Amino acid sequence: MLHYRTQGYNGCAVKYSPFFDNRLAVASSANFGLVGNGRLYILELTPNGIVPMKWFAIARFTTQDSLYDLAWSEIHENQVLTASGDGSIKLFDCSANDFPVQNWKEHAREVFSVNWNMIAKDRFCSSSWDGTVRVWSPHRPQSLLTLPTHSCTYSASFCPHNPDLVSCVTSDSYVRVFDLRTPASASNHLTVQIPIHAAPAAPAIPGPPGVPPASCPPSEALTHDWNKYRPTVLATAGVDRAIRTFDIRAPQHGPLATMLGHDYAVRKVAWSPHLSNVLLSASYDMTCRVWNDPSDAGPGSDVDLMRSGPVSPVAGVELGRMARHTEFVTGVDWCLFGSEGWCASVGWDESLYVWDVRGAMG
Repeated sequence: MLHYRTQGYNGCAVKYSPFFDNRLAVASSANFGLVGNGRLYILELTPNGIVPMKWFAIARFTTQDSLYDLAWSEIHENQVLTASGDGSIKLFDCSANDFPVQNWKEHAREVFSVNWNMIAKDRFCSSSWDGTVRVWSPHRPQSLLTLPTHSCTYSASFCPHNPDLVSCVTSDSYVRVFDLRTPASASNHLTVQIPIHAAPAAPAIPGPPGVPPASCPPSEALTHDWNKYRPTVLATAGVDRAIRTFDIRAPQHGPLATMLGHDYAVRKVAWSPHLSNVLLSASYDMTCRVWNDPSDAGPGSDVDLMRSGPVSPVAGVELGRMARHTEFVTGVDWCLFGSEGWCASVGWDESLYVWDVRGAMG
């Protein structure tokens, strides 16, 4: 297990480069993301451990606000997007001097996620606490499209199997899927809307960074991710501590699987790029956990689309956990290269860990 300390800055998100097997980016914030500066770290894995390739002190330029998320460009190996608490999105180039090469600011509140389209690589999306998801091009100064959610939107993502599908999860506990090929009309491209909680939620848990617990109902969804092998399946998680998987072809059926075990809110989920039934989670209980989703195992396990009404979800199994963090764990990501199982995690303890999931599984 490798360790790097982001001294003075609390980690919010981590992403492996899609081009280099030894390069990571970390978005971090001073004072736990509540107030102060943000910093983007570009780090490399070397025989001597994790070393900084470059860092950007965001307060030196156009904002003195926190960084909540980041995304590597899919078209330029040295460029990274950041999501800022002042409503801006910045594009940095590792090979340039310490300044952003592009800046966008249309969101009215904090930008909490950014995601690059893996298929149509000239597009990325962002989500904000202002109740919108926006679609952008790195070559244009204004957004291409605004998708209203009318609710605080913590996570948005392009589907890795279809370049025209955009999904998001929100504080009103819905998964929304937008199909950009459909006419906008009154629905604004909204094609699927799945209520995450069909039953009463678990007891209230402290809220996400910057949101007082009183304003954070137990049903808020904080994170989601598309399965890399099952094109219609995604996972969600949030304040009620449960991880759920859904099939967007059958929103009426409810969750396919439910994974329980975290003691506090789940801040991040990430499906394995190597296995269709394995996903990682990062939680405010200071652990990262690896899970088995059994909903795709065995004959007849797929959702019966001809049936109506909810079905009973299967129970996911916790395969192992990593408990080296000493504060909230806010980000986790898988390495795309090499032997399956390597990942990175960051948290409010100013720590980045690079570790082998197989070791956590024993």
